[in-house]
Amino acid sequence: MRAVDIIRAKRDGGVLSAEQIEWMVGGIARGDVADYQWSALLMAILLKGMSGAETAALTMAMMRSGSIVDLSMIPGLKVDKHSTGGVGDKTSLILAPIAAAAGIPVPMVSGRGLGHTGGTLDKLESIPGFRTDLDLDGYRRVLAECGLVMIGQTAEIAPADKYLYALRDATSTVESIPLLASSIMSKKLAEGIDGLVLDVKTGNGAFLARLEDSLALAEAMCDIGRTMGKRITALITRMDQPLGRAAGNAVEVIESVECLRGEGPDDLMGLSLELAAEMALLGGKAGTIEEARSLCRSVVESGRALDCFRRLVAAQGGDPSSLDDFTRLPTARRRVDVPSPAGGFVQRLAAWPIGHATMLLGAGRTRMEEGVDHAVGILLHKKEGDRVAAGEPLCTLLVNDETRLEEAIAVVGSAYRIGPGEVAPADVILERLAD
Repeated sequence: MRAVDIIRAKRDGGVLSAEQIEWMVGGIARGDVADYQWSALLMAILLKGMSGAETAALTMAMMRSGSIVDLSMIPGLKVDKHSTGGVGDKTSLILAPIAAAAGIPVPMVSGRGLGHTGGTLDKLESIPGFRTDLDLDGYRRVLAECGLVMIGQTAEIAPADKYLYALRDATSTVESIPLLASSIMSKKLAEGIDGLVLDVKTGNGAFLARLEDSLALAEAMCDIGRTMGKRITALITRMDQPLGRAAGNAVEVIESVECLRGEGPDDLMGLSLELAAEMALLGGKAGTIEEARSLCRSVVESGRALDCFRRLVAAQGGDPSSLDDFTRLPTARRRVDVPSPAGGFVQRLAAWPIGHATMLLGAGRTRMEEGVDHAVGILLHKKEGDRVAAGEPLCTLLVNDETRLEEAIAVVGSAYRIGPGEVAPADVILERLAD
């Protein structure tokens, strides 16, 4: 085979065979397919698309480029959850302990934040000592001990995806639905899971702002999972305003613990319980979604979910006492309130500006190699539908480096629209895709 022939075929709208796709992906490790050739193929895929069979073949090839974790020694159906990312989305820290406390093994390989979206690994690493860099032996050990594990992508899991992700970022081909779906699913399917719950975001703070694009991505990922014989459910959820009332890293850990105590904000608590219930259903711990919801609520009310999170933190080198004494978590030096310019009701709170402002404060990054400040972030006192008086704080910025503080304040101000009319908050969950 020749790369140029495969590129030409896709450029002209042809359908690539599984063998052609496997050969191109294998060329990454062999070193006989150049970066510029893969870049050309990625652009051709963006413009011409891929069939379901092509997307499944690409997923399979990337998954097989590394190790496929064997978790057969751990009893039960292993179920994970994946979110396409958003602002204030810390559901993984809440639902994983809930699902594990309900008896479902949860092997979770997560990512870091980039741009306006936060990353699970960054939040976890704000817990003193917490290690996300476990090798596969450590991954299996913690899962067996705690019923869940939360690590970053290892060198053994889908290495071809890491290579192609960097090329997609450099060639402006990230938005391709087939490339997105295969990238996400190749990593998830290599974890050793039996089932997967997808949280696909839509709205101004989501990676895909249009509902039709989010639905297309969810359907593509569900098709891939079912082709591989996995149990898959997807929820399409709204990301027009931030989830919960905290955006950052340490502050999101605090809010997650509050949820595990049963004291979190309604939108965050509701979505986390619903996603955990879907995991319980796929994991065979309930016969109906209603039974699954009841089970998940019970493990929160009993304290078992929070105990499970404490055990995870200790097993991965972290300080579990920081979950009870939040002063042990990173704390910003300064708090800056942003007052409301008028009285009335919050008619809009756009997610993207809040996420961008947290990045300006140092809680996020524009390049993967950058570090983050775990202490900084934003606490949202007012969200859509809330009444506010003129001069009352809309939110509080947690600040260390003041270099871009004024810019962050201006960006936060643009996120809010205050008006005289009362507004009912929209439902977070828009659609459910399941077998």
